Amino acid sequence: MTAGALVLADGETFAGTLVGATDAIATGEVVFNTAMTGYQEIATDPSYAGQIVTMTVPHIGNYGTNHGDDQSSRAWCTGFVTRSLSRRESSWRSEGSFSAWLRDRGVVGLTDVDTRRLTRHLRDRGAMPGAVGTAAVAELQAAAHAAPEMDGRDLTGMVTTSAPYRESPVGDARGRVVAIDFGMKRDLVTALTGRRLEVHVVPSDTRAEDVLALDPTGVFLSNGPGDPEPVAAARATVRGLLGHVPMFGVCLGHQILGLALGATTFKLPFGHHGGNHPVRRLDDGRVTITAQNHGFAVDLWSLAGTEPPAGSGLPGPELLPESIDTAFGTVIPTHQNLNDGTLEGLAAPDARAFSVQYHPEAAPGPNDAAGLFDRFLELMEVS
Repeated sequence: MTAGALVLADGETFAGTLVGATDAIATGEVVFNTAMTGYQEIATDPSYAGQIVTMTVPHIGNYGTNHGDDQSSRAWCTGFVTRSLSRRESSWRSEGSFSAWLRDRGVVGLTDVDTRRLTRHLRDRGAMPGAVGTAAVAELQAAAHAAPEMDGRDLTGMVTTSAPYRESPVGDARGRVVAIDFGMKRDLVTALTGRRLEVHVVPSDTRAEDVLALDPTGVFLSNGPGDPEPVAAARATVRGLLGHVPMFGVCLGHQILGLALGATTFKLPFGHHGGNHPVRRLDDGRVTITAQNHGFAVDLWSLAGTEPPAGSGLPGPELLPESIDTAFGTVIPTHQNLNDGTLEGLAAPDARAFSVQYHPEAAPGPNDAAGLFDRFLELMEVS
């Protein structure tokens, strides 16, 4: 058992026991995730690139790990923090412990941490850089200070596919989707191929004319990490595709669609990370519980060219504009987060495009939003 610590950029220190890779110092933006299960899917989600993940549920690792739960070919978070880490696995599916899994993938883990105090601190002060490892506190704090902020970081080039590839459904395909990979999770591909769609996954910097050359029935904009504002090439691509082909975006794909339409984005204080975020559909008031992982949000008031109503707090919460006229036709808000009122979905019907801020594939999380993939089928008019 090796003593270690997590030190935040503001100097706050959290002692613990090192697990996983114990011979390194890991730095990244420290965030907390409120999901109760799915730690392996979280660790392999490319949207966590450059971040140290803290799990708020007290006990992690009890069902072990299984290669089928991986959402990509490697772990992307730089560190993983827990209150308690299971020493044995109870599931028949398990192929090994989570601590061994972290070690094999070079992820620095820290357990026996007061994650309640850490979570409350991040809620009060906001997500911030941190460093975790065995070094002295002063060295860890220096590493935390040297770690970059998430603002202004385009991380899509780090996580996107290096070359295009194709995934085929079982049986005859009823459509062809080009998925622009900003850090795409495997279960998103599975959700599309499971609906008998042929999926062509292309790198994040693919140009609009190259996407259209594949003759897609529709275009999917994937999840991904980092700040959406500096992802200029993708914004230009999506702008060039609007009105030419049906589009569906999630997570970072939602933010890039918003930017392409002319909106701006802003950083949330501590982001939305977890499998239990309530979202209201604005057309009928129905509430769904969603899986989320993002630190930025679209400011729809910027697209409207006005300020949010006085007293509404963050840009875009509480009250959202009913509709906005743009160069691409009318844009309407479709979903709203019930925790902080921020925008969770938009639609541009004239351009045949819509997006949501959350993860409808739910890996991990509830499957309340799985019907959005069927909405995409309807938009593409495939049968």
